[in-house]
Amino acid sequence: MNFLEFAVWGAYLTSMGRYLGAHGFGPSIGWFYSIQGIVSLFMPAIMGIVADRWMQAQKVLSLCHGLAGIFMAAAGLYAFRAGEGVQLAPLFTLYTASVGFFMPTLALTNSVAFNALIKADMDTVKDFPPIRVFGTVGFIVTMWIVDIVGAMDTPAQFVISGGLSIVLALYALSLPKCEIKNEGGNQSVADALGLKAFALFKEKKMALFFIFSMLLGMCLQVTNGYANPFLGSFAAFEEFANTFGVQHSGILISISQICEALCILTIPFFLKKFGIKNVMFMAMIAWVLRFGFFGLGNPGFPGVLLFVLSCIVYGFAFDFFNISGALYVDQETNPAQRSSGQGLFVMMTNGFGATIGTLLAQVVVNKLVYTPQAMGATPMELWNGWRMSWFIFAGFALVVAAAFWIMFPKTPVKD
Repeated sequence: MNFLEFAVWGAYLTSMGRYLGAHGFGPSIGWFYSIQGIVSLFMPAIMGIVADRWMQAQKVLSLCHGLAGIFMAAAGLYAFRAGEGVQLAPLFTLYTASVGFFMPTLALTNSVAFNALIKADMDTVKDFPPIRVFGTVGFIVTMWIVDIVGAMDTPAQFVISGGLSIVLALYALSLPKCEIKNEGGNQSVADALGLKAFALFKEKKMALFFIFSMLLGMCLQVTNGYANPFLGSFAAFEEFANTFGVQHSGILISISQICEALCILTIPFFLKKFGIKNVMFMAMIAWVLRFGFFGLGNPGFPGVLLFVLSCIVYGFAFDFFNISGALYVDQETNPAQRSSGQGLFVMMTNGFGATIGTLLAQVVVNKLVYTPQAMGATPMELWNGWRMSWFIFAGFALVVAAAFWIMFPKTPVKD
C-alpha cells in the first residue's frame, strides 16, 4: 500500500513542471503545485470525518484513489489527444480534481496501516517506519520509470499516475477492515476541521514555532516545481544538451528522495547530540544550500557535483524540520491538544506555507525567466535568470534561519 501510495505521486510530482514548461505553461507551474496545498487545507479533514463516522477507512481510501486515478488519467488522455493544442483550463481542472481526492489519502494510508499493525499485534512505533520507507522507494521507482521511458516531457506521466491510483483503489478493498468509531457526534465544525488548534497561538513559543513552520514550508514545493524545468533548459547549450543531468534529470533529482530515506536514520543521533532547536536550524541552513547549489551548478563536470550536493542536503532540509518539528509539537502540547497540534503543524507547512511559497516562487521565476523567454531572451540570459531565482530563494531561507536562531527559545530534548 505504501509503495503504491507514493508511486502515484512520484510519477508526476518532480517531472510535471518540465512538461508544463515545454508546452507553454511555464508561467502557471506554481498554480499546479500550490493547488496541492490549497486542497490540503480542507479535503483531508473532510475525508477523515467520513472515515471516522460513516465509511470504513480502507473503503474511503479506495474511493479517493479511484476518483483521483480517473481524473488524473483523464488529464493525461486529454493532453495526449489535444497535442500541441492543449489548453490550460481543462488540464488544470482535471488535475485539480485528482489532487483534491489524492491528498486525503496521505493521511488515510497511515490510519489503515496503523489499524492493520494493531490487529496483527505489532508495535506501530517499531514496525511502521520500515514499512513507510517503501513509500519513498515507490516514489523513486516511478520517477525513474517516467525518466527512462522518456515521459518527462509528455502527458504519459499523468496516465501512469492515474493507472497506479486505480490499482491501489482496487487493492485497498482487500486491506484489513477499519472499524467506524462514530465518535465526536456532537463536535462542532471547528472541532471536526481542527480549527480550534489555532488556540495554541496564544502561547508565544508555540506561535513562533508555527509561524516559522509556515515560513519554512514556503520552501517545500519550490524545487519540485522548478528543478526539472531548470535542468531541461540546459538543452539549449550545445555543451550541456547531451549530459546526464539534462537527459535524465528525473534520475538526478531522485537522489534527493534517496537521501531523504537515508537521512531519517541519522535523526535520533542529531536530536540527542544537538537538541531540537539546533536540528531545526540545520534544516533551514540545508534549504539555503539546496537552493544555492542549484544556482551555482551546471550539468557539466564538475558543475554537476553541485547539483548532486543539492540533492544530498535535501534529505536534511526535509527530514530534520518535519520530524523534529513533529517531536516539538508532541513535547510542548498536552495530550488533549497533540492530535490537533500535529494537524496544525501540517496545515502551516504543507497547507499555508507550501501554497504561499509556491505562488511567490512563481512570481520570481516568471519575472526572471518566463517573461524574458517570451520576449526572445538568449539561453545565457535565461540561465542568469534561473540562477538569480535560486539565489533569491536561498536568501529567503537564510533570512528565515537567522530570524529563527535569534527569536526561537532553546529547547532540550526530553526523555
